[in-house]
Amino acid sequence: MTAATTAAAAGSGAGPATAPRRARRAPLDPRLLREVRAARRHVVRNVALGLVQSACVIVTALVIARLGADLLVDRELPQNAPGALALLVAALAVRAGAILLEQRGAHRAATAAIGELRGRIVGHAAQLGPRGGAGRGADLTALATTGIEKLRPYLVGYVPQLMLALTVTPLCLLAIALLDPLSALIAAFTLPLIPVFMILVGTLTVGRSERLLADMRTLWSQLLDLVEGLPTLRSLGRERGPESAVRALGDRHRASAMGSLRYAFLSSMVLELLATLCVALIAVSIGLRLVGGDMELAPALAVLVLAPEVYQPLRNVGSQYHASTDGLAAVSAAFALFDEEPAADGSVPAPDLRASALALRGVSVRSRDGEAPQRAELVVRPGRVTALTGPSGAGKTTAMQVMLGLLEPAAGRAEVISADGVASDVRALQRRSLWDQVTLLPQRPVLPPGTLRSVLADARPGVSRAELEAAAAATGLDQVIAERGWEADLGRGGGGISLGERQRLALARALLTPCPLVVLDEPTAHLDGAAEQVVLDLIRRLREEGRTVVVIAHRSRLVDVADDVVSVEASR
Repeated sequence: MTAATTAAAAGSGAGPATAPRRARRAPLDPRLLREVRAARRHVVRNVALGLVQSACVIVTALVIARLGADLLVDRELPQNAPGALALLVAALAVRAGAILLEQRGAHRAATAAIGELRGRIVGHAAQLGPRGGAGRGADLTALATTGIEKLRPYLVGYVPQLMLALTVTPLCLLAIALLDPLSALIAAFTLPLIPVFMILVGTLTVGRSERLLADMRTLWSQLLDLVEGLPTLRSLGRERGPESAVRALGDRHRASAMGSLRYAFLSSMVLELLATLCVALIAVSIGLRLVGGDMELAPALAVLVLAPEVYQPLRNVGSQYHASTDGLAAVSAAFALFDEEPAADGSVPAPDLRASALALRGVSVRSRDGEAPQRAELVVRPGRVTALTGPSGAGKTTAMQVMLGLLEPAAGRAEVISADGVASDVRALQRRSLWDQVTLLPQRPVLPPGTLRSVLADARPGVSRAELEAAAAATGLDQVIAERGWEADLGRGGGGISLGERQRLALARALLTPCPLVVLDEPTAHLDGAAEQVVLDLIRRLREEGRTVVVIAHRSRLVDVADDVVSVEASR
């Protein structure tokens, strides 16, 4: 199938329609580590850098304690111990370098992980097909763009701090235990208070990230639907109608985001105060024992330097809690999509469609109101023009999707009948071998960005200028080229030209492709009477070239040009 077909399937594919079900999550989602290579490397790298930082913190504390004790007790200036000063500078420099590598690697890992997940989201949705998640194309767009970006603060902020909590905190606590067991005992008893308060704050925010993500994706869906339908609304004088609903969704999203920020500031304040009080308990204990002469100054100074390092990683983990919930909510939404199994690919190569017929045998597909189509019977013979007719909602496009293996029917089957009369179920065929022989032009053409020349030439690599000009003249695109030039830039989806001009460009691409089967879904929907005649002439030309054409038609002129007419019906 052409690139336009694949993109169309992805655009109408699935993304999770609702917020992921609330569930107890591990701090590190095992699916993320198992299936996303960049995230797995990121965790391993942070563990290694956490061990390096732990060693640097302990060395720094011991050196500062020795220099401070020598200065206060023996009146020895630090300049008299150049080796200790050099070791202190080296430890600080190595720690700074480790932090720099951690931050730099975190941003790169986040970009790589987001890119990998985004590609999987779009690719998996395309594999699910047009009905894999009916009506969720805009929701998929929100998840693949701003939704999955929620993973960035999770990987950049939360994961490194979590790895530090697993390395720096226990190693510093062990060093304190060797220097002063009583201080280690106090730290061991007060350290669990931080996770306890994190849990208490978490109970206030449970489900908030899922609601925030759901609100954002709902707003995206509404806005995208509004933008796509704005030309129709304007033509009907209804462009002012949906603004109140969009404003209400925006207010809901803003209130949810501000609520998350309030809880984030509250949790940060509580955890900061708690960590300060815990360090103060150790400091008071050390101060009393120093006054009583029960403790030496050097280990006391070392413990005072190490104590904040014990609590700081956990405190940072708590402050990054909201980043973790937002990131894990996005990951859960992505993996909920991945859990939807696409239809298995077949193993039999598709026969040559230049001499093969396609057929539907009693095909029915469930819809919201019943079945559309219902028990459809259809045979598309090679080298002929077949028109699918029926009222709106009867399932004409759905029947075509079943015929091409894009959609699983609820009943019946689609077949490809080779020249020797052997009928093969479409589900048993290798989809790529079938789609490579098909050019699909949907109602809204799917066009890549680029210039008019590059977009048209992309339909058949190596095409000559004369062939480009002939295809443009045959579809009326030459008028657009005469006005805008071959090098006119087009945005994504053909932005920069009208819907009718996009239709002509898509028709020219269909004419250039060598595919033996051409499927046109309402090809004259955005064209006037004069342009409609161009489409009719194009269909006749395709038939003269020996190609098979399937037209989904409402207009009588399209039906009149067909060799075979099949009516599709639905049950309500």
